[in-house]
Amino acid sequence: MSAASLTAIVLARNEERHLPDCLASLAWAPGLVVLDSFSTDRTVELARAAGARVEQRAFDNYAAQRDAALKLAGTDWVLFVDADERVTPALRDEIQSVLERPEPGWWIPRDNYIFGHVTRHAGWYPDYQLRLLRPALAHYDPRRPVHELAILDSPLPAGHLSASLIHLNYESVTEFITKQREYAAYDARELLASGVRAHARSFVLQPLRQFYWRWVTLKGWEAGWHGLLLSVLMAYFEFQKYRQLRALQRA
Repeated sequence: MSAASLTAIVLARNEERHLPDCLASLAWAPGLVVLDSFSTDRTVELARAAGARVEQRAFDNYAAQRDAALKLAGTDWVLFVDADERVTPALRDEIQSVLERPEPGWWIPRDNYIFGHVTRHAGWYPDYQLRLLRPALAHYDPRRPVHELAILDSPLPAGHLSASLIHLNYESVTEFITKQREYAAYDARELLASGVRAHARSFVLQPLRQFYWRWVTLKGWEAGWHGLLLSVLMAYFEFQKYRQLRALQRA
């Protein structure tokens, strides 16, 4: 292990199903912290059994939660991993190899598993996430409470790793629809705040553009029926986003 110190941090709430395998993939990390949002299942018990230090904080939004987590580390580096993610041996080795480098952070690609398939088309790869950070140089944009964005206070740019983080993203179409409804509602509010308005043509053109982007530009067609399903679903939720935007306008 590099002389530079590292803490792996997992944000969790009611993650008893995913957490044990996640923490097992982080057993190599010198420091391991689970920041729990007052779970009501066995999350805390399982975290402590895995040797993690458990801290608790009421959840308000993702950006604030990650900012709070950065302050818990006390190490040169923080590696953020979600409970439904896994660090592979290849990624572990690559992380360890860059800890003495001067970059303020590192982007990590993700292999998204959707409906049981690793998905590398239709916009789901490389899905870079800025997860390896120097906490002394990092904070999260408070204007991005969802789809949080880390900001690095450094003249040097972040680097890019090549080994992927495994993300067990959506297990079923039902889960996908539930989560995308939440994102559509959030995106509609963001569009309204930025001055965008829904017009009659938006309900046709925006879903068609989304489908074309996913299916053609991002080569969803290379994933066959799986890529087609994802492209259609994302086009449908583009329609839902503008439907909700129209409702917000009228309200």
